[in-house]
Amino acid sequence: MRLRYALLLIAGFAIAASAQTVTVTPKKVTYKRPHARDKYKRTFTISYPKVRAATPAVSAKIEQAISFGSVLNLRVKDELTNSDWLEEADFEIKYNKNGILCVNLWMEGSSAYVSESHKVVVVDTRTGIRARPADVFTNLAGLVAMVRKAQLAEIKAGIERIKKEEPNDSDPASLFEGADFKAKNLDGYEVGDKGVTFHYEYGFPKVAQALQPDGEFFYTWAQLRPYIKPGGLLTRIAH
Repeated sequence: MRLRYALLLIAGFAIAASAQTVTVTPKKVTYKRPHARDKYKRTFTISYPKVRAATPAVSAKIEQAISFGSVLNLRVKDELTNSDWLEEADFEIKYNKNGILCVNLWMEGSSAYVSESHKVVVVDTRTGIRARPADVFTNLAGLVAMVRKAQLAEIKAGIERIKKEEPNDSDPASLFEGADFKAKNLDGYEVGDKGVTFHYEYGFPKVAQALQPDGEFFYTWAQLRPYIKPGGLLTRIAH
């Protein structure tokens, strides 16, 4: 009886340990467009994140949560038949510890200009479910106000910098029209050892993108403590 209990205990520890991190490996696939308009558009590549978690079921859930289709609305069939924008799609693991997986997915393509789209997602590796802002943060209005304050400072500094770098630009403030960090922008938060980074895309026109601010707002765990949801995923690492 004791031996059986000991074996069950060891098995439980093994499962718990395996749930702390997952293995994510890229599977690169090159697709050929049968009716590409240009020679350089004949192929595009996608590096799919393949996941090995505690169980096959959880692995499948995580793969779905971080898939290009669910995160960036990428449709391979459309790229093969109706569109020739995509050139490459790939991912980067930002955090993979303590039962938390944070992945940055991006895709790049071109039409008149080269453009890129990216988004960061956070997943609970024990359940395979994506952790939305409301799942991990509380007082979202207060959190948004804190980030917006930092954004206003970034905009002010950005306008002053553009005036110096581009003295012939008569109205640099116009580049920031409509810039306003809102609750929806909390989605895409990035988890790290020292805290969380929120991202904002200003959407400058292509000719002015070199002047665009980073739109990255980092907060330490100490700064975020009032906004961490009790019992939420981030309580595992917030300190």
